Amino acid sequence: MGNLSYDFSGRTVIVTGAARGIGLALGEFFHRSGATVFLVDFDAEELAKAAAGVGATGIAADVSRTADVDRVVAAAVEATGRIDILVNNAGILRDNVLWKISDEDWDAVLAVHAGGTFRFTRACVPHFRAQGSGRVVNVTSYTGLHGNTGQANYAAAKAGIIGFTKTAAKELAHFGVTVNAISPNAETRMIASIPDAKRAELTAHIPMGRFADPTEMCAAVGFLASDEAGYITGAVLPVDGGISM
Repeated sequence: MGNLSYDFSGRTVIVTGAARGIGLALGEFFHRSGATVFLVDFDAEELAKAAAGVGATGIAADVSRTADVDRVVAAAVEATGRIDILVNNAGILRDNVLWKISDEDWDAVLAVHAGGTFRFTRACVPHFRAQGSGRVVNVTSYTGLHGNTGQANYAAAKAGIIGFTKTAAKELAHFGVTVNAISPNAETRMIASIPDAKRAELTAHIPMGRFADPTEMCAAVGFLASDEAGYITGAVLPVDGGISM
């Protein structure tokens, strides 16, 4: 727990990819800050545990499916009458060198990362417009800007999220909606899956010398979701220990 805190009382928040890692840390943060929180994940069993631990509502959904996305947003609005903050964090890995990536693995990664970000944002826009306000915070990656061996699909998806963030920011600004992104470098299940030798190599390139704890993403996302950040849009904030320098 740091010294910085926010009051999100009366706000409705949706966080995707929230059964563990950064998404779960953000769900806990928003709940502590007074928001009504809806956690979304494909893993229904882990999501149920996470939601119970947070005190949030868990809704199992596939972010790559429009019907699932619309169902989640409709449930949140039906329960609270509004949607104020959307955090697009859902992601998967299907790593391989590009000549060995199958069509299925390419499509799956793009559909979850970029497609999920698009679908959830699109579904929330009518409610943001009706309210005259809204916050979208997308999760991109250093890899989206610089690439990484074995991650052509992931890099393309994360680069796409940056372009989407800036475009959506331009389109939605006059509705009182901000769209920003963070570029994290945190200890997650994705990082844990990296072989030890490759992980050590990656760590050596981080000026801070370590991967962040997922909770270290909360202050940045909280700020971008806050009233205080109302004049910031289209930004990509690195929260990465300096690796993007």
